[in-house]
Amino acid sequence: MRLRFIGKAPESGDHGCPAVWVDEETDRIVVQGVTADAETTARTVKDSPLPAHEGVVWLPPRMIPLLRKALDGIAEPEQLHRIDPVG
Repeated sequence: MRLRFIGKAPESGDHGCPAVWVDEETDRIVVQGVTADAETTARTVKDSPLPAHEGVVWLPPRMIPLLRKALDGIAEPEQLHRIDPVG
């Protein structure tokens, strides 16, 4: 795994959260965020099951530019049909 650090919210100070990376071998986006509370998680599982190895995190709107930066160039339109078996 080769993670390329995209950035973290400047307001994070000495804390690392929230932050974004791209795995340069798989083009997966890696995010670090605050774990969502039980109420939020319960609401999300109504739409999509949550296996034990997955989690729900919050990302504030100020992370949108970093997410866009992470997405730039990793998925060309013709690659979007690619299915990630892990993900």
